[in-house]
Amino acid sequence: MDAEEIAKSAALEHRHWWYAARRALVRRTVRAWPAGRAIDVGCGMGGNTAVLRELGWRAVGVEYTDTGAGIAAARGIPVVRGDGRRLPVADASVDLVMSTDAWEHIDDDRAVARETARVLRPGGRALIAVPAGMALWSGHDVALGHVRRYERQQLADLATGAGLVIDDLWSWNVLLRPVVRARRRNKHAAESEMEDVHPVLNAGLRAALAVERALPVRRLPGVSLVLLAHRPVPGQSKR
Repeated sequence: MDAEEIAKSAALEHRHWWYAARRALVRRTVRAWPAGRAIDVGCGMGGNTAVLRELGWRAVGVEYTDTGAGIAAARGIPVVRGDGRRLPVADASVDLVMSTDAWEHIDDDRAVARETARVLRPGGRALIAVPAGMALWSGHDVALGHVRRYERQQLADLATGAGLVIDDLWSWNVLLRPVVRARRRNKHAAESEMEDVHPVLNAGLRAALAVERALPVRRLPGVSLVLLAHRPVPGQSKR
């Protein structure tokens, strides 16, 4: 993602339905876990890192771009410049590695998965979110600098290939997938969809994602995939 796109996202982050729903997803997923040391790989402007810190985690963002790291630091979020393929973090030193909408930007995602496993303590958790389905590939992905969108088995294989044990893998933003697919079918130019949304529509889109939580749709195709995994404890059987 280039500097212009990062700056545009930063301006939208606090009010746009997508970012708000993603922060809510992080909060719901993590709030019951004992807080410890965490890193947010590809933290961007630091919105999700801030959620971890609000929940009591000693969370630090790891960001590749100067622009993203600068915005996060200006917001008071601890951040270090770093590459997800070579994390500036010691072996087995963190309780949580979070990475939301970052792996799809990186050519060698196997290296990112291996690094995630390396820095986790035994029993430590990974929370990964990525865009789902090459059927949704469009100019939006090009504009954001995506290398790929993920299929469910592809993401599962990445995690297990790195030595992680999968606890859950589900689809997110399922109800809106038909709308997204129809919109992107008609778009060919490299054009981001991250733009201001009318407040009424913004509230409606957030409501759709809230309703989705009560429906049995997590195994259906969605716009995103969410993976929970952990580094196994030596001597404990994998399940």
